[in-house]
Formats: sequence, structure tokens, C-alpha cells
Amino acid sequence: MPVSYNGATGTQKARRTSLSQAQKSAVLHGKGPCLVLAGPGSGKTMTIVNRIKYLIEELHVRPEEILVITFTKYAATEMKLRLQSSMEGKKLPVTMGTFHGIYYGILKWAYRFGPENILSEEEKYKLVRQIVNHQDELEIMDEEDFLKDVITEIGVVKNNRNQIDTYESKRCRPDIFRNIYQEYERERKQLRKIDFDDMLVLCYQLFTSRPDLLKLWQEKFQYILIDEFQDINQVQYDVIKMLAAPQNNLFAVGDDDQSIYGFRGADAKLMFQFQKDYPEAKQILLDINYRSTANIVKNALKVIEHNEVRFDKAIKTKKKAGKSLHVQEVRDSEEESRYIAEEIASRIAEGVLAEQIAVLYRVHTDARALVEKLIDSKIPFQMKEHMPNLYQHFIAKDIQAYFRIALGKLTRADFLQIMNRPKRYISRDSVSGKEKSLYDDVRKFYKDKAWMIDRIDQMEWDIKMLGKMAPYAAIQYLRKRIGYDEFLREYATQHQMQKSDLFDVLSEIEEAAKPYETLQEWFTHIEEYSIALKMKEQKSGENRRGIHLMTMHASKGLEFDTVYLIHTNEGCIPYKRALEENGLEEERRLFYVAMTRAKEVLKISYVKNKNGKEISPSRFVEELFEGV
Repeated sequence: MPVSYNGATGTQKARRTSLSQAQKSAVLHGKGPCLVLAGPGSGKTMTIVNRIKYLIEELHVRPEEILVITFTKYAATEMKLRLQSSMEGKKLPVTMGTFHGIYYGILKWAYRFGPENILSEEEKYKLVRQIVNHQDELEIMDEEDFLKDVITEIGVVKNNRNQIDTYESKRCRPDIFRNIYQEYERERKQLRKIDFDDMLVLCYQLFTSRPDLLKLWQEKFQYILIDEFQDINQVQYDVIKMLAAPQNNLFAVGDDDQSIYGFRGADAKLMFQFQKDYPEAKQILLDINYRSTANIVKNALKVIEHNEVRFDKAIKTKKKAGKSLHVQEVRDSEEESRYIAEEIASRIAEGVLAEQIAVLYRVHTDARALVEKLIDSKIPFQMKEHMPNLYQHFIAKDIQAYFRIALGKLTRADFLQIMNRPKRYISRDSVSGKEKSLYDDVRKFYKDKAWMIDRIDQMEWDIKMLGKMAPYAAIQYLRKRIGYDEFLREYATQHQMQKSDLFDVLSEIEEAAKPYETLQEWFTHIEEYSIALKMKEQKSGENRRGIHLMTMHASKGLEFDTVYLIHTNEGCIPYKRALEENGLEEERRLFYVAMTRAKEVLKISYVKNKNGKEISPSRFVEELFEGV
């Protein structure tokens, strides 16, 4: 039964006095559309909870007529708990959930869908992995990353209602992505299942084809509140517009400056479209940042104000100036990792909890040296995401195969892996299973071809030379003398890959090998690092302790006492691939999000030299010093 309310108590009204004027204005908004621009740390969750209370207690809206949409299950759960707490423990039948959860509920009601009709994320990954493994012309560097990105792109095609024939994948050739997409859709339909993205599309199709059903849901939900509105995609927005009509009691809360999921189909421009679709909408700015010090807020604004497509905002803070922003130039990744490790030890010694310290970076490869340093220094850390192991990359595996053979551990598998990297035109048929006489058996196979025997002799001699070198020198020899660089260039051309991507990986491996004097030392380090990384991932769901390591994307919605932004170099942030895709403004928003995770201390570092080459600080770092 619905719970009825006769108005707010004196205590409840007193609580509202703790809200800022802008928050009160949002909470007390009556009927019709409203766009709330909520900057970082501006108390948007508290505002939404108080808005729900106001609708129930003072506008006498029945709780079951209120729909609240969030972007994660965690956010929905937190909202429910905070509402329950604010209502002195009363559980109310307010509908709260993610877009997928709400739309699934509608489809379940309309089509009698059940759990057996839903393709789980695990099933989806398994299906896409099988399809990808049957693409003969596809070579990938990290399977987990590739699968995640391709699945994201499948969602983008569906959510934005793109034509698959004209869609340009960012991860592989268009024809290969088309094959993967079409095969995935075929298999999914044969299983008679829908995935989470289908829920959105099917809901849109249901409402456009059945106005009678749409009317039922419009009457059910009289007031709609949406959190993180900047993350909405086209199909989600289209369905919400239909659902909110004709009363349009739509309360959208978001921050265009924090729109960082364009790669998933989110479109910050839909916040501007909201103004066009609802010209009568009230617009409110939550202009106080309750999280960060004045210095952090001021510097973050200096960066984001360079974006041209944004709502103008004058953000303030009630906190003191705090410590000055510190930007540190370091020589290279190794020096940066030492600097960060020392900084972390210092903050912990000052009494800051390790769990209140975060190191943020644009992509996982930026953190490789730091992870190795933390493992060696026995500084506890936790990772929110899967971190690809550099040493599992096919280039690293090639190098390790060469080095194992150089150390006298010749196996048929390693020989097959490297015998034509670079091209030597050695046939698999020539390689016997007898490892002790493997070179001699290959020579016998080519006994009538002197030039082939010369190649095999040269190969054996070169590999013996590798065994006498330190790892860094051995990689240099492999690249320049043996010809591995030339192999990579040909490989990239053949597989239509960016040469620079492959050479970045190779240079990173080369750089990582520098501290080690022998090949065996390096192998020992690789084994220890790989074991430690795997253990971290296995324990990721257990009693999390230690400092946080995560990408800037993963830090969204979180806050920490102390934040370090590392590898803030041009090409790292903004990421070079994003620049190629006209993504500069989203990259700047990502940098802004990362800066505003910090409550008290924010430190930024960049390297002068990466993989043996001079590298510039990020343009975003330079923007911090404009006018200084």
C-alpha cells in the first residue's frame, strides 16, 4: 500500500536549512522540466534525495509515481539507502534503478521476459571471444582489452542506432568488425536471447509502436529524476523524452564538464539538446564544491575553461586555499616511480590512510614502472580494473622466446615462435621434435640450399650473442642487428595496425629491461611481477587495502585525500589516439575529472624522456601555468 504523508516535520524542515541556496532551489522546483548543473563535489546525491522527500512530503506525490534513474547499481543502492535514512528508516516504493534495469522491467511486463531471455555479460564475453578467435586476419595485442573494446563498440552501434555498413571501428578493420558484429547478432538470435543494449533499443521500439502501452507507463511515472545526465546516450534520451511526456516533469542532474564516456556512446551535447527540447526548463547551477580546497578548484577551472562547448560555470568552495598545486618534472618513468613511492611513504608517515591516496593515469601502460616499484618496495596497493601484463604481449613473448633459446633452453615451441621473426623463410616441416639436434635437423632439411644454411647459421650465431648480453643490450641487438624492427613494420602493414602502437610496446619492454644485468635476472623479475599482478587481481574483491591505482576513467565518482596524476605528457593525456578522433575536449574533461578527485592534496608529474625520446608535458599542464 502507498504510504501517505501530511507534510514535513519541523526536524525535516530544519535539515533543509543546511542546503545551499542553489540546492534549495533545485529541491523546491515544482512541476515541469529542470536541468541541474552539478559540478564535482557539489552534493548532487543529497540534492536528489531531498528532492524526492519534497515531492512526497510537500507536493504529496505518491512514492510509486516517482522514477529515479542512475547509471550504476552501486549509485542506485546508495541513493535508496540515503533516502531510507533520511526518512527515518521507512522503505518507500520509489522506483530506483539503472537505465538497463528500468527498461528491462518494462520489457518484462510487456513481453514476459525472464532471466533465461537475457544474455549475461559472462555469456556475451564467451560468445564474442569465440567469434574473435575465428577471425583469421585479426591479430590482437591484449585479448581482454580487445574484447572489452569490441563489446563496447557493439553497444555503441545499437545505442546510437548506427548503420553497421558505415560504422568505422576504432579497434580493427571495418570489415572485420562487421563480421564480428553480424556473427554475434546471428548467434545471439539463435540463442533467443537479448543483451543489455537490446533492452534499450527494444524499449524504444515498443514505445514508438504501441502508444497505448506508452501511455500506461507515462501515467505510472509522474516525476522522473535522472542522475549523471551527462552520460546519457541517444536511445536512452529518446525513451526518457517519450516516458516524461506530456507533463514533462523531468529533473535532470549532470555536469557536461564530467562527460567522459564518449567511447561508450554517451553524448554531452544532449544536455544542450535538453534546452532546445524544453525551452521552458528551469536551469540551476550547484556552484559550491564541498570536496576540494580552493587551490584545487581554481586550478581545475583554469584547465576546463579552455573547452569551447560547455555551460559557463563559476564554481566556488567553502574550504580554505589549502596546499598549493605541485607539478613535478622527472627524468623518466623509473624516476617518476621512485618519486611517487617516496611521496606515498611520506603522506602515510604524516598520518594519511593509504586507502585515502590514489594514483591516476590515462592508460594502464603509464603505470607499469610504478606497479613494479610498489611491488619491489612492498607498498600495499589495490587496483579497481584489470591491468594488462606487459610481459604477456606477443612482442614480449617473442623476446622471451629468443632469450630462453640464448640461455640454452631450446624448445620446439620457442623455435617455431621466432624462426620467422624476422622472415627467414624457414618451413615448419623442417622443425623436428628433437630439441637437442633441432638446428642440425633444419640444416639437413635444407642441405641442397646453401643460402638457407647460411641463414640458419647466422640465426644460431646471433642467438648465442644474445646470451652474452644484458637484457637492454640484447633487445637493442635483436631490434637492429637481427632485424626485429623490420619484422614489426611488415607485421603492422600486413595487419593494418598502427606501427607506432607496436613500437611503443617494444620500447616500453626495452625500457623495463634496463635495470637488469643478466637475462636470468630479468626472467626472475618477470615471473615475480606476473605472480604479484595475478594475485592482486584475484584479491580485488577481498578486503581491499593499500593505495588506489586506477585509470582516470575509473576514478569518476570517487574522492581521496591525496591524488597523484602521473605521466601527464602530450600523447598520454590527451591520449594520441583520442586526438586523432577529434576528442580533445573529452580528454580535457577527463583531466578535469582526475584533478577534482582530490580533497586536500593534488600533485602532478610528467616525464622528460619516454622510451629514449624527448617528450613534452601535456598541454593541460601548460594551461595551469598560463598567466602565472
